[in-house]
Amino acid sequence: MRVLLSWLREFAPIEGDPVELGEELSSLGLAVEEMAVVGEGLDGVVVARVLETRPHPDADRIHLVDVDAGDGEALQICCGAFNMAAGDLVPLATVGTVMPGGIEIARRKMRGQWSNGMLCSPDEIGLGDDHEGIMILPHDLEPGVPLAEALGIEPDVLYDLEVNPNRPDAQSVAGVARDLAARLGAPFALPVPAVETAGPDATGLIDVDIRDPDLCGRFVARVLHGTIEGASPPWLVNRLRALGQRPINRIVDVSNYVMLELGQPNHTFDLDKVSGGKLIVRRANEGERLLTLDGADRVLLASDGVIADGDDHPVSLAGVMGGASTEISATTSQILLEMAWWDPPSIARTSRRLALRSEASARFERGTDPEIADLAMLRFAELLAPAGAVLNPGQVDERGNTPEPARLRLRTSRTNELLGTEIPADDMGRHLSSIGFEVHPAGGDHDVVVPSFRPDTTAEIDLVEEVARLHGYSNIARTVPSGGRSGGLTGAQRRRRFLRAVLAGSGATEVMPLPFLAPGDLEAAGLGEDGIVVSNPLDAKESVMRSSLRPGLLKALGYNASHRHVGLTLFEIGRVWLPGSTGDLPDEREALGIALGGREAPAAVEAVDLVLDAVSLTGVALQQEPVPGLHPTRSARLVTTDGAVIGAVGEIDPAVLDAFQVPERVGWVELDLTTSFELPQDAHLFTPFSRQPSSDVDLAFVVADDVPAAAVEATLRQAEPDLLVSVELFDVFRSEQLGPESRSLAYALRFQAADRTLTDAEVGQARQRCIDAVVAAHGATLRGADA
Repeated sequence: MRVLLSWLREFAPIEGDPVELGEELSSLGLAVEEMAVVGEGLDGVVVARVLETRPHPDADRIHLVDVDAGDGEALQICCGAFNMAAGDLVPLATVGTVMPGGIEIARRKMRGQWSNGMLCSPDEIGLGDDHEGIMILPHDLEPGVPLAEALGIEPDVLYDLEVNPNRPDAQSVAGVARDLAARLGAPFALPVPAVETAGPDATGLIDVDIRDPDLCGRFVARVLHGTIEGASPPWLVNRLRALGQRPINRIVDVSNYVMLELGQPNHTFDLDKVSGGKLIVRRANEGERLLTLDGADRVLLASDGVIADGDDHPVSLAGVMGGASTEISATTSQILLEMAWWDPPSIARTSRRLALRSEASARFERGTDPEIADLAMLRFAELLAPAGAVLNPGQVDERGNTPEPARLRLRTSRTNELLGTEIPADDMGRHLSSIGFEVHPAGGDHDVVVPSFRPDTTAEIDLVEEVARLHGYSNIARTVPSGGRSGGLTGAQRRRRFLRAVLAGSGATEVMPLPFLAPGDLEAAGLGEDGIVVSNPLDAKESVMRSSLRPGLLKALGYNASHRHVGLTLFEIGRVWLPGSTGDLPDEREALGIALGGREAPAAVEAVDLVLDAVSLTGVALQQEPVPGLHPTRSARLVTTDGAVIGAVGEIDPAVLDAFQVPERVGWVELDLTTSFELPQDAHLFTPFSRQPSSDVDLAFVVADDVPAAAVEATLRQAEPDLLVSVELFDVFRSEQLGPESRSLAYALRFQAADRTLTDAEVGQARQRCIDAVVAAHGATLRGADA
């Protein structure tokens, strides 16, 4: 999109250095790809009249042109363009002229013929992009007059902007001016055309029927009458050329000017050629044909939009190009002016399918303002009035389906959070109001109504972008964004991994038995009858879903024992399925099983301590009671402080070992990990090691058989929390002298202070406190003596 600084200033008092203004445009998201000063460097370029053209005697690609540069004398020019004829007025760069590109024109020979200057194309003198032929000037100019004076050319600044597809409003000079004025704090105003009307009302001359309201959201039509005379004024032609438009005739030039200025494409029909004075907006019939203004016969599809006349014959390809049958000509006396809002996807499909992309279709594809047509109509009439056009009163305005203006909430805190700023809410509202948004304060935030010319704004994040643009990205502190992290482990996953590492580090080997068991395996392990039976097992010998990890681990020990591998410690973390817990579906849980081959119950208790520490659980006690499948007097439940059972510990019952052909004693630990991982996790607290000497004391207590060894250990630790650094059960003894329901538990206690060497008196006092606590809590009697 190209814009002239002088044109921008017609909408707002924009002042400042052109380079700095270009930087402001870029910071607004309208990146300036090129800035050029136009209208300069034309000294020495004059209007010349072509007198005669003739072939070059020694060259086919150039010819000789005699021109009158204002002195009545014929001046010979060698020229490579052939688009002029005798009587045409053309720009002539005289000898000594320095062109805008820096080339100096000199008198020189071309294939033996003198050339006394150069005839110029629009591109060569900075008045357009056309370089295919010599620029043909209006016929009413005087030869010899400086070109800048004859065309009313004044120095101006031309910006070539990169406008992204999400900014349809910036496809017009008014849209660019609105943004720049908002940034500079200058008042912005659209033109107020002064147009007089005369003649019959347009509503009695034309009729519009929208048959596809999704295709056309609004169709506005007016009528102008009168004989259009004369070429477009130089100022209008210069602006069109600067923006890359080739002047054609007065009506087409005004049409293009209004489109560039306000962003509203338009089309003119010769009203006398529109059958019945009626326009029908509809989808094309499959295979329907239309001869467009470029002379091509188009075959249409049912997805294309057309404007048809009263006989239902297509006269225009909606939003893309008009038809030849209703084209304006020199005899046109009534002009039907049409401006509409077309469905962007429909226009895009037709334009791309036919490879027929125009300035109008490019704007319709992005979305035009459905409410600008009234102003654009009056602006068109105002610009065409000097040529003899008179606007009829009244207009036909038919409505289809247009998007409703979005109503959005802009949260101040969220905006500042996204931008990393501290912009006050009032400033946010002021920024949005300055570019036409309707803003209503709402308790520190804003309710915003999006204007019709901003169809790209559909969500709060779009409003945040507008605030950032107008606040200025350069005013936002630069920060390095933190890199995003994908994935990650849950707390349970981390605990599971750590538990595996701890068990492997202790010398245990992880195994993975199949999750299916043979019928009778659960009963052989002392776990009762088979639970869930698979209806379509892969192997009929393994048709039961396991409800415990014990059978699989015992099978592994038995298999290894048959190969003379004994004394193994195996563990598994896997799934078990408990029947009947959740309706028709089994209760699937994650469990831990540890089988300690060749080891007894105390070793299993040590393993429990290791596991509970690994998963950061405290407050779990051993409740001595028979556990199915375990030794009746060497088993216990793992119970939490609120009484929930989360596992078991002990030795495998000898009968179970015989069933699985395991020839050695086996310690056993099982833990419900699903429940354990849901319990609160205690933090690991590390304390520095003491460098002071320690004192070891052995104590043996006679307690009843139903008193767990772990309970006695807990009592010892609670009795002397400061000095007792370790407690270890090293002997369990039974005899007739102790009684049939009693046993002796011997513990090794280590006392140590962090800051001093303990005296004998301090050690003796600590020892006595431990003895008193166990006697009081468990009815024990002291049996042993100091080691």
